[in-house]
Amino acid sequence: MSGPWQKSSFSTNNGNGDCVELTAVPGGIALREGDRPADVLITAPPRLAALLTAVKAAATGTRAGH
Repeated sequence: MSGPWQKSSFSTNNGNGDCVELTAVPGGIALREGDRPADVLITAPPRLAALLTAVKAAATGTRAGH
């Protein structure tokens, strides 16, 4: 993947690679785990938004979209 990877603001800076990184790619968004940079997942922005909404809802004990 080319382009700058952006680290999640919730990632740790302990040097163990505990981070999720994102970068824009043609037609989508690429994600990778900091300690496994060769393993890349590419998804569409609406799907990533739905995932983040569901994760936030689970963290707060609410239902996504309600």
